[in-house]
Amino acid sequence: MKIFFSGIGGSGVSAIAGFMADKGNEVIGSDRLFDSHPDHFLRRRLEENGIRVVAQDGQGLDCSVESAVFSTAVEQTNPDYLKARELGIVIKTRPEYLAEIVSAYKTIAIAGTSGKSTASGMLAFLLHRLGMSPNFIGGGRVKQFRTQKNSGNYLAGNSGQLVIEACESDGSIVNYRPAHTVLLNLDLDHHSIAETGVMFEILSDNTSGMVLLNHDDWNLKTCKIRDAVTFSIDKVSDYQAVDVRYFPLHTTFSVYGQDFTLSLPGRHNLYNALACLSFLAETGITLKEIAAVLPDFSGIERRFDIHLNNGKNLVIDDYAHNPHKIRSLIQTMKGISEKICYIFQPHGFGPTRIMKDGYIKTFIDGLKDTDRLIVLPIYYAGGTAAKDISSNDLAAPIKASGRDAIAVADRDSVFEALGEYNAYVVFGARDDTLSDLAGEIAERLGQ
Repeated sequence: MKIFFSGIGGSGVSAIAGFMADKGNEVIGSDRLFDSHPDHFLRRRLEENGIRVVAQDGQGLDCSVESAVFSTAVEQTNPDYLKARELGIVIKTRPEYLAEIVSAYKTIAIAGTSGKSTASGMLAFLLHRLGMSPNFIGGGRVKQFRTQKNSGNYLAGNSGQLVIEACESDGSIVNYRPAHTVLLNLDLDHHSIAETGVMFEILSDNTSGMVLLNHDDWNLKTCKIRDAVTFSIDKVSDYQAVDVRYFPLHTTFSVYGQDFTLSLPGRHNLYNALACLSFLAETGITLKEIAAVLPDFSGIERRFDIHLNNGKNLVIDDYAHNPHKIRSLIQTMKGISEKICYIFQPHGFGPTRIMKDGYIKTFIDGLKDTDRLIVLPIYYAGGTAAKDISSNDLAAPIKASGRDAIAVADRDSVFEALGEYNAYVVFGARDDTLSDLAGEIAERLGQ
């Protein structure tokens, strides 16, 4: 089959495109990111995988294309869309196409407003290490799946089992009909808690097999979820972690007398691990077998990536972008360092508008007197978003509360604070150049 992907540079679309290429399909794609950055590393990886990348001007489409799949970020006025419609090519959105793939496999859908990239990648990795040859389509890039032609956000296995990151952002999860579903948590992100809760209920009803649920999550308790297998840290559940010890960069715990080591820090990552081990145990894999491979999982790109840890300074790059994720990040950092400079880039004008109050409260409650928050300009990936909110709309009320917060006009301002803090945390979604910023901070501090 010959498939065209418009918006192929996005994390979700690139994963599906790479997956379909590895399954033997002819794949072509375009992205405005590659038009402006022709040497982008992701473009090189896609091309290494045999995917032809063309300009996003409609010229890459012809009558030999059987399906045209569009990112939800690509407008219907885009030349690719207009050309596909002119030629009568079957047009599908990324969510619609993923829903078709979900139905073709025995799919495990990992859902939640936080942690689903890590949990889905971790589950795929564990299944892979346990010899189950899973398929995987994710949003985050699993470090140990990366190759010259694979960014790490997909895996084409030989089994009928597929692990997916089931994102609620566009509402498409209500169309998924997975074999099993994992619900990690429920908080404010792209939609209100109530709206997302209804989506999770529908996803649960559409699930033919097990539903696994975080028993500690208060908002999930308000959802009508049938006969769930539960996991927890605080409350008694089917799979409860006990004897938990949080170390700066790893965690140890026990479940039913079996000791585990997780090579990732923080309570939020422990929940991700519990979600995975509870699913695996329910499918017949012993806790001893899981414990033997769990420490080998090294995480997801841009999820607490350590760029420098020389005993004097620590530099972290993280994908945290909604209030819940940021709370978890700050809580983890409190156990690691005393004087922290947080460098946050809000991801898009629409999400910033929706989550403004949550951001402000999270930073006011979480920042210590010795911490500083630098808010970078809001990330803009193009399109027609109304630019009616700014980073200063976040920083000003946080500063007024007595916290040290400032909005800056450009990234160069960040380097003025180098040397004043023990740790620097760069975080925000969608923009891979934040990793470059973290790397430059680490390089300057390490000199």
